[in-house]
Amino acid sequence: MSPRRADCPHGRLRHARLRIKLDFERIFSPVHEILRHAPKNLRHEGLRRETTMIKPKPDTIRKVVLLIESSRSYGRRLLRGISLYSRTHGNWSLLHQEMTMGAAVPDWISRAGVSGVIARVDTHNIEPLRKLELPIVDVLCRQTNLGIPQVETNDQAVSRMAFEHLYDRGFRRFAFCGYQGAHYSESRLRHFRSFVEAAGCHISVYETQGSEGQSLSEAELPGILDSDPLAKWLVKLERPTGLLACHDTRGQQVLNACRQLSIAVPDDIGVIGVDDDDTVCPLSDPTLTSVRPDADLVGYRAAETLDAMISGEAPPASVELISPTEVVQRHSTQVFAVEDAELSRVCRFIRENACHGIDVSDLVEFSALSRRQLERRFCKHMNRTPREEITAVQIRRLRQLLTETDLPLERIAPLAGYNHVESMSVAFKREMGSTPGAYRLQQRQKHDP
Repeated sequence: MSPRRADCPHGRLRHARLRIKLDFERIFSPVHEILRHAPKNLRHEGLRRETTMIKPKPDTIRKVVLLIESSRSYGRRLLRGISLYSRTHGNWSLLHQEMTMGAAVPDWISRAGVSGVIARVDTHNIEPLRKLELPIVDVLCRQTNLGIPQVETNDQAVSRMAFEHLYDRGFRRFAFCGYQGAHYSESRLRHFRSFVEAAGCHISVYETQGSEGQSLSEAELPGILDSDPLAKWLVKLERPTGLLACHDTRGQQVLNACRQLSIAVPDDIGVIGVDDDDTVCPLSDPTLTSVRPDADLVGYRAAETLDAMISGEAPPASVELISPTEVVQRHSTQVFAVEDAELSRVCRFIRENACHGIDVSDLVEFSALSRRQLERRFCKHMNRTPREEITAVQIRRLRQLLTETDLPLERIAPLAGYNHVESMSVAFKREMGSTPGAYRLQQRQKHDP
């Protein structure tokens, strides 16, 4: 038995995460066992049929309205967490109208016999929602003291995770890019600044101007149009700098500006966003590192709270904060920041060419340094040899290919700079502690419970 009490906030989150895992296993594990060898085009259909076979009696179903945008990755994950709770506990009929952030409350809700609402509550919809006189749970948490239960991502934990990621990569100067008037941006800036200053480091801040009383969409919109002042700020940043963008869309805007200004990312500026948006991050150039919130758990806990309220239980008085799960590293922070300009140039050459099969002799030919000088500087500033840095880049590429593709090892090896599968497998096991095949299976089980 853990000494930590089960009724403390951390204990509740731990048990909630365990319930989600068990629910996934209960629903999906038998299906995956059946469908594992089925043709790919049949798997989705089989999964859909399996998970909708058992239906509650019509007189036990409660109608729950979801006023959550599906236009953002975070919103889609909220919906997924709510759906999981409904499927396993709620006996709900989920009413969700396609919408974006800032959409008005639909008129049909008052006529639909609704039992409760889970919503992104903002200035534009709080009063219409109050007039419904229904149990409501807020999953935006922009307004305070509403008398409505709230479940949200822990911005302090998000900022700490982003800071530690950048700090561990050698950055000692920091920057933040966000929006005035966007509550999550201001909260992340406040916490990020506190971590930077506690480490005795400097921070530079850029925020798109906003005004009091704007909706969240209105606060974010000017960010699309302020590329010129953003560019002027980026040019003035000392190098190297680790930059936290308030969310992934803002991070993509920063990366676009850096590319236009010929600022090297991640060598001169390392960029990390928030949300791990599955559309924005891969589309960015370079691909964007991001803190991944546990939005599935936020949605699940919101649904659990609403279910209790519908059953007559008193709503919780405080905001429930859910910690993020991890930093998903991509190219925008794949660097160890150093002040040595020549060493930084060589590291960039390694990142761009390691998977083309280069070796240390290629580095010597590229660099103005001798092999001995190169070895010394690597050991002094990066605590590793040039050969080890080449291997590290190749292993990152292997991990990506094993996780994101179904390519056989024979095709993966040359894409990561190896001539033979055997030498690739030996290097991978030495660095990761498992074979490529075992790592691929582990990652699939992790991301597809």
